[in-house]
Amino acid sequence: MLRLVPALLDKRLIFVTGKGGVGKSTVATALGLVSARRGLRTIVVELARQERVKRAFESSSQAAPMDEALEEVELAPGLFTISIDPQQAMEEYLRVKTGPLGQALGSSKLFGAFAMATPGMRELLSIGKVWELAQLQRRTRGAAPYDSVIVDAPASGHGVGILRTPRTFAEIARVGPIAHQGRTIATTIADRTFTGFVAVATAEEMPVNETLALRDALAGDQLELDAVIVNARYPERFGPAELTGLRDALMRAQTPVGRAALRAALSEHARMTVQLEQQARLCEGLGTALLELPFVFSDRLARPELELLADRLEEQL
Repeated sequence: MLRLVPALLDKRLIFVTGKGGVGKSTVATALGLVSARRGLRTIVVELARQERVKRAFESSSQAAPMDEALEEVELAPGLFTISIDPQQAMEEYLRVKTGPLGQALGSSKLFGAFAMATPGMRELLSIGKVWELAQLQRRTRGAAPYDSVIVDAPASGHGVGILRTPRTFAEIARVGPIAHQGRTIATTIADRTFTGFVAVATAEEMPVNETLALRDALAGDQLELDAVIVNARYPERFGPAELTGLRDALMRAQTPVGRAALRAALSEHARMTVQLEQQARLCEGLGTALLELPFVFSDRLARPELELLADRLEEQL
């Protein structure tokens, strides 16, 4: 793994995906913190205007106004975020490509509705903005380039689909600006020196299955995972003797509070045991080492918790 991860962080564009609910946004942000700590100007990109990353760094959970969605916001020294909205991405693309005419088209509700209704157009516009963020020569006026662009991609199935969208549009259009742009983006995604892929999983049966399926789906497109991160791992707190003591104590406990505490401890250990089994299955299925992040016992993941997770990632690098 020591050979693998530095190569990942050397890549300019990194997609982070996995089954829904496994903590992709959290891992993408923690990876962004690690990248920024290494002196790389880094941006964490969210799709579909989720704005989870920005909210995690704010003192309140209030989202940014809707008209700020395409702003590149600095969260910490060297670390930025952006939440991409396909409609605004289309307006920006038309404005850059065709000037006033494109701006007029982009602001047309009828044109916008037609464009957004085109199958795959939202995905193409979103991935096109991601591609633009990763270029040394930005088309956005006055925008500085990034050393690292980390994408909080959709869940595994949709995530693979959005990666295929540029190639699909290029094959359908064949000629013209959409075909050219599609081929350019598809070539960038296929460039293993430029683009990396990270899978996030929890040590449970369904996320493990989906991670293995994701590996196979990427392989079908001649792509491969650069790293797999097992998130929300429970700690191994008790040895055999301590477990025996806990079970004996549960048999003798006379108060509801005492019994509840002992059952909770035993339940956590049982969950940790299942996680170990599933993680071993994932490791065997992939044939590679895994990175681990601990379960964070907190009501809300804010900057202190994200910094802690970044610390753990750095330790394993």
